[in-house]
Amino acid sequence: MKNPGWPLLVPFVALGALVMAFAMPDAGWIVAGAVVALIAAVMAAVHHAELVAHRIGEPFGTLVLALAVTSIELSLIVSLMLAGGAEKATLARDTVYATVMIICSGVLGVCDFFGALRFREQSFRIEGAGPALAALATLSVLVLVMPVFTVSSTGATYTNAQLVFVGILSLALWCVFVFFQTLRHRDYFLPAHAPEDESTHAPPPTNAQAWASFALLLVSLVAVVGLAKALSPTIEATVRAAGAPVAVIGVAIALLVLMPETVAAVRAALAGRLQTSLNLAIGSGLATIGLTIPAVVAVCVAFDIPLVLGLDPRDIVLLSLTLVIAMVGVTTGRTNLMQGAVQLVLFAAFLFLSVVP
Repeated sequence: MKNPGWPLLVPFVALGALVMAFAMPDAGWIVAGAVVALIAAVMAAVHHAELVAHRIGEPFGTLVLALAVTSIELSLIVSLMLAGGAEKATLARDTVYATVMIICSGVLGVCDFFGALRFREQSFRIEGAGPALAALATLSVLVLVMPVFTVSSTGATYTNAQLVFVGILSLALWCVFVFFQTLRHRDYFLPAHAPEDESTHAPPPTNAQAWASFALLLVSLVAVVGLAKALSPTIEATVRAAGAPVAVIGVAIALLVLMPETVAAVRAALAGRLQTSLNLAIGSGLATIGLTIPAVVAVCVAFDIPLVLGLDPRDIVLLSLTLVIAMVGVTTGRTNLMQGAVQLVLFAAFLFLSVVP
């Protein structure tokens, strides 16, 4: 499994575009070029993460990509909150909520639906997917729902003590999941043999190739974070000009940073490796909450930045329904067309209600 030419060049081209974007932020052609460079850098990050994953094997490979994507999201949220202060009090909430919804309805829906179109049914290990989804549901409720019902602070917020407590719980549960996934019960997350996927038969890269890809992965992530930060004023201006709610900014960030995992998950599902798709999707959701929330809490407490985590009642209902449907989908260990269709309907409802609340 060798590196083609374009993923070797794209990270450095993206860094050049990043320099240009900060040097001439108001030039229209620079903004357009930054968008193209951003998408290319994301695809390069996917390629290098998959190459590293092929070297170290499952489920470590999906963990590498999940950590890479989460680092992008975390860097974006923290940098925007530090720059925006109180105006960005809901950014972490909106982004985490959007991430969970995109994963549990959008990514899983696309994988289930189009995987079923090709294979009718696909199987996976319920022993791994069930506990992972239970952990994701638990963290989602603790972070996004419980602040609405606590009484120690006003509004949909936690006190600093509650924030620290929830941040510690989130990080601890994510660490337990990683131990469960990679050491104690690694076999629960191993995909079945997939003859349709030629990459599973390709020889793994050498150590030198894997380390080179890891380094290029880091360069790609730096470029993605920087370009997204440079483009954030344009995104916010576009949202305001369209008259859309501020929460759409969080949706845009989540859609952007989940692009690498979405591409990798869909490719795995179409190759008959739905287990890998689930590892990517659910693992990314757990990493988003388990790593992003503790870091955001630390920044907000240290710099006295207000943080609103509780969702509106409409979003609580939609999140609860999405998690219930996802849990129902893993009870049999097999997916089908109908399950994917239901999830895609929920995803469409989430997108529409984000723009037209």
